[in-house]
Amino acid sequence: MLLRGVLLAMQGKCRDPGGPPGGALATRSRSRGCRPAVPGRASRGRLGILPASQTLWEARGGAAGARGAAPGKRRGRGGVVHSPHFHPVPRPPPQLVQTPPGRAPTATRFVPVALQLAGALDLLAGSCAFEENTCGFDSVLQFQPWFLNEEGHYVYVDTSFAKQGEKAVLLSPDLQAEEWSCLRLVYQITASSPFSSETSRLNLYLRFEDESFDRLLWSAKEPSDSWLIASLDLQNSSKKFQILLEGVLGQGNTASIALFEIKMTAGYCIECDFEETHLCGFLNLWNPNVNWFVGGGNIRNSPSILPQDHTFRNELGHYMYVDSVYVKHFQEVAQLISPMTTAPMSGCLSFYYQLQQGNDNIFSVYTRDGAGLYEEIWKMDKPGNGVWNLAEVEFSAPYPMEVIFEVAFNGPKGGYVALDDISFSPVHCQNQTELPFSATEASCDFEEDLCNFYQDKEGPGWTRVKVKPNLYRAGDHTSGNGYYLLANTKFTSQPGYIGRLYGPSLPGNSQYCLRFYYAIYGFLKMSDTLAVYIFEENHVVQEKIWSVLESPRGVWMQAEITFKKPMPTKVVFMSLCKSFWDCGLVALDDITVELGSCLSPEGLPPPPGECTFEQDECAFTQERRNRSSWHRRRGETPTSYTGPKGDHTTGVGYYMYIEASHMVYGQKAHLLSWPLRGVTGKHCLTFFYHMYGAGTGLLSVYLKRVGDSEESLLWRRRGEQSISWLRALIEYGCETQHQVTFEAIRGVSIRSDIAIDDVKFQAGPCSETEDLTEQSSGYSEDLNEIEF
Repeated sequence: MLLRGVLLAMQGKCRDPGGPPGGALATRSRSRGCRPAVPGRASRGRLGILPASQTLWEARGGAAGARGAAPGKRRGRGGVVHSPHFHPVPRPPPQLVQTPPGRAPTATRFVPVALQLAGALDLLAGSCAFEENTCGFDSVLQFQPWFLNEEGHYVYVDTSFAKQGEKAVLLSPDLQAEEWSCLRLVYQITASSPFSSETSRLNLYLRFEDESFDRLLWSAKEPSDSWLIASLDLQNSSKKFQILLEGVLGQGNTASIALFEIKMTAGYCIECDFEETHLCGFLNLWNPNVNWFVGGGNIRNSPSILPQDHTFRNELGHYMYVDSVYVKHFQEVAQLISPMTTAPMSGCLSFYYQLQQGNDNIFSVYTRDGAGLYEEIWKMDKPGNGVWNLAEVEFSAPYPMEVIFEVAFNGPKGGYVALDDISFSPVHCQNQTELPFSATEASCDFEEDLCNFYQDKEGPGWTRVKVKPNLYRAGDHTSGNGYYLLANTKFTSQPGYIGRLYGPSLPGNSQYCLRFYYAIYGFLKMSDTLAVYIFEENHVVQEKIWSVLESPRGVWMQAEITFKKPMPTKVVFMSLCKSFWDCGLVALDDITVELGSCLSPEGLPPPPGECTFEQDECAFTQERRNRSSWHRRRGETPTSYTGPKGDHTTGVGYYMYIEASHMVYGQKAHLLSWPLRGVTGKHCLTFFYHMYGAGTGLLSVYLKRVGDSEESLLWRRRGEQSISWLRALIEYGCETQHQVTFEAIRGVSIRSDIAIDDVKFQAGPCSETEDLTEQSSGYSEDLNEIEF
């Protein structure tokens, strides 16, 4: 559970001006006695804070001080610079929870005081209110410094001492979160003009000790005149890590980024007992007539007889409630919205609720993803009984989601609904009757066997096969020289042939994302040669959810299908051979089933250390860009009998390649990775390469250490390899900052295109080794050999 308690009043207290400067501050603070309250340091009353991208507001309103002259660049070694000047203070936005006419307010007006309980409870390492120091957070020397404001007690960077596009990076001390944690960040981004084309951006990364790259966890660029709060889930890990906050300044003379506080607590960000003043980042969606209010705290503020809270079971504890007394229309709705999850989670969501006159209200719980799609996961189905009731519901968030507690009233006599003690456990609910879903058991790459897939008893319609690298038939999708399934082979091809492949049973009433790769060969008419059906447990056909229409022949294509059924179901792949004259081959590989929708909401950070080239070239750079450099392309290359027909990621996406017709024999093209941190231990670099063409040259991978003029060769392939995308696995170690270079050299003829795709850097040694026994120059005794 999150920390409980109330904030201690700080107004009117003096600080010791001669106290030690904490953190790594390089300059001395000015000595002074008691100073008046300043914006951002108001009295520590009850605080209302909204979730990510929602506003905080300051009690007295208005800016309490104008910015002085631009602070000088006084920088300590790796530290944060003290600045005596004020940072712009936000104007007050509307209240989070409005008090209806005639009622006593539930709390004082909300102020952006620190989330930290001043001296009441110990917080996890990584928390900082920037009171007198930076708690071990340091500016990174290679970038602009963050300034610690002596009056407002926050750190900031602005364009008074940095230019547009420049970065200021703040790095935490070493941290460790062996249990799931919630990081709350209070921040503000200001812009010179609301119409600025280039706004400032604040990025938060996690830097693990054994990874050479940083993981982007969260990013924001929306300017605001108020403090905002972001709630970020941190998955439990035994690895040490650091928090890296990167501010990138935007356009204008008054652009700025400020950090008011960082708070780390144990537990999940969607958990809340409503005892803390920030309400765990939950937000009431404002409605003129019905809203969620903070109840308890020994304040009677409703004509209804409200319950005691559940946490402490007395009048001093707090809870959330919504009342129908001001309902004016049929189906008035009040919504309480949780912070958006930022890490995949699945388990049991529980909460306590109490209802009065439940026949005139509807209490429901929904999930909502980043695209705005709602899904009901729980609904109250019994009348109110005047006591706290426990509700448990299975909750799965494979990608960012909000939890919405919604009450709909049919009239002013609908009573009230109270809510308290929302918690989450990764263990499935006690009332769960079905077996939990396992993505591992429902997926298969066919490298070892059929996994949990099976076929009709009357005979095998799908055969597990392997194709050696050659120039005429593509290998599998997983690695280029592994196993996949093939239907309509020489053993089964016959008119009217139907081959069915059954997947494992999937629990009902859940949304699933099915992804797989297929390739079609030889059919004159491609439609319906491969289809996907949903079957009930007793093998009764439900519906066809997908079928092939038209696609490039001989290319591994990705298919994505989102589906949901109320009953347990099985996914069935069906291959059809319509006639003797039109019976080709159907290949299937890399089937995965995951919870949730296949349509990933926008705003998700890219996978760390990976580049598929679907959106851009990621952080790869080139020494020069002309016709003879690396190019990003989709589809076939211009020259026949060389290059891929499609990319490896989806079959219709992008890859990087050299166009041999624009180069001369022996000419080189270099593609450099982003700078990678040196760490102890092994790294694993995987990527897919395509080297098809009679005149193909060389593809090499080099390691270049910062400061070294020489490069170390990590991997090389020479000449024509295969018509397939082949996987490369490179294991290496480097304890200093470095870059990885992909070098392609044009061969003896224009049929010398070389391509790469799906580059991925991983911490630790490679889990597999590259099968060098399958290495080929492109020629074998049987170019069309298939192993059954």
